[in-house]
Amino acid sequence: MPELTKILNSFVFWGAWIIVPILMEIVPAMGSFFLLLKRRRKGVNYPVPGFFPEIAIIIPVYNSAKTLKACIDSLQNGTYPADRLRVFLVDNGSKDESFKIFARAQEENRDLKMQWFSSQQGKSRAMNMALYNSTCEYIINIDSDGILEKHALVNMISKFEARPDVNAMTGAILTRPDQIEAYKGFFKKLLRKLEFMEYAQAFLAGRSYASETNSVYTLSGAFSAFRKSAILQTWMYNTDTITEDTHLTFQLRYILKERIEICENAVFFVDPIESIDNLYAQRQRWQRGSLEVAHMFMNRDFRPSKVFSDVNIRTLLYDHTFAFPRMIWYLALICLLAMNYSVRAILFSTVLIFGLYIVVGFLYYFTTIVFLKPMPELQRYYMRQWWCVFILPFFNLMVFFIRMAGIINSVGSGGSWRTRTLTQEREAFAAAVKEMFAKPVGLIKKADRVINYEEEE
Repeated sequence: MPELTKILNSFVFWGAWIIVPILMEIVPAMGSFFLLLKRRRKGVNYPVPGFFPEIAIIIPVYNSAKTLKACIDSLQNGTYPADRLRVFLVDNGSKDESFKIFARAQEENRDLKMQWFSSQQGKSRAMNMALYNSTCEYIINIDSDGILEKHALVNMISKFEARPDVNAMTGAILTRPDQIEAYKGFFKKLLRKLEFMEYAQAFLAGRSYASETNSVYTLSGAFSAFRKSAILQTWMYNTDTITEDTHLTFQLRYILKERIEICENAVFFVDPIESIDNLYAQRQRWQRGSLEVAHMFMNRDFRPSKVFSDVNIRTLLYDHTFAFPRMIWYLALICLLAMNYSVRAILFSTVLIFGLYIVVGFLYYFTTIVFLKPMPELQRYYMRQWWCVFILPFFNLMVFFIRMAGIINSVGSGGSWRTRTLTQEREAFAAAVKEMFAKPVGLIKKADRVINYEEEE
C-alpha cells in the first residue's frame, strides 16, 4: 500500500505538469501540422470574385494621430478597389490632432469614401454607431494603429464569397518586422522578436487548426470581418467588458450557432510591444476580459463535462482552472529536495517538459512557414528567427505569470481599459508593504520614546 500511495501521489504531482500540456498543447500542435498536409493537398486560396462588393471599414480612433495616416494609406494602396470601400472613422474623444490627420488623408485619397463620427461614450458604443450607419454587405473592423497587407481585403472577401456558410472571420495579426529591426539593443529587439514569433504561430498555425475544427475562441479586435446580416442579429458590441471582441464571438457561437474561421492570408500588421510594462498591462487586460465574458455566459450551459466538445469551456479550464496547479508546480520545484527528489531527477523533469515545448514550437514553426508562402519577404524574415523557438518557452512562462496576475486582479474589479503596468504594480506593492509596517514601527518608536524618557527622569 505505501508503494501504491507513493505512485498515485507522484502521478498527481507530475500529471498536472506533463499530461495537461500534452493534451492541451502538444496534441493540437500535431493536429495543426497534419492540417497543413491536408491544406497543401486542397489549397487555401479562393478565386477572386469577378465583381467586388462594397465593404464598410470601421476604424475606432482615440489619440491616433501618429498612426492613422499609415492605416488609411494601407487602404488606398491595397489591391481592393478604393472606390468600393466605405471608411467610417469613429472617434472616442481624441485630444490630439487625429481629426486633422483624417482631413489631410481625405484630401490625398479622394477615391476613398470616408466619414468621421464623434462619440464620447466608449469604444463599443462608437463601433455600434458605425455599424448602424453602414449599408454594405460586409463589415470589417481594423485598429487605427496598424496597416493592412496589400492583398488582405481581397483575400478576405474572396473567402467570404466562396464560403456562404461562413459569416464571421478573423484575420491574421502580425507585428511589423521593419519596426522590430529599428529597435537598438539586443534585449529590446529580442522581446519584439519573441512577440512576432508568438503572434505568427498563434494565428497562422494555432488558429488555423482551431478554424478547421470550428474551435476559434475569439475574433481578433484588431482585424475581424462579418456579413452585416449576421452581426445585426447579435446584441452588437457590449459596453460592460474590456474585450468586446470576445463577447461578440460568444454571441455568434452560442446565440446564432455561427462558425468562426480565420483567413490566414489576410494579414494585419500592428506595432511591436513598446515595453515589458505595456506587455504586462495588455495581457492582464485580455485575461480579465476573458473572465468577464465567461461570467456573462455562465447560464449558457457551461458545464465542465463538455470540456472536449466546447472550445470555450476547454479554453477557460486550461487558462484558469488548470492555471493554479501549474503555478503551484512551478513554485513547488524548490521544495522537491525536501521530498527526497534528487537534483538529477528535478533537472531531468524540467528539461523534459521544456523539451516538449520546444518540439511544439518547431511543429508550429514549420507549419507557419508554409502559410507564409504567399508573402515571400515575410516568410524569409520569419525563417531567420528560427533560434527564437528555443527561447519561446521562457517567454510563454513569463506571460503565464502575467495572466495569473490578471486573474487575481480581476477579483472585485469592473471592466476598465485602465490596467496597472508592471512598474505601477511594483510601486503599489512597495507602498502596501510600507503601510503595513508603518503602524508597528510607529508603536515601537513610541515605546522607545517612553522608555528613554523614564530613564532620563
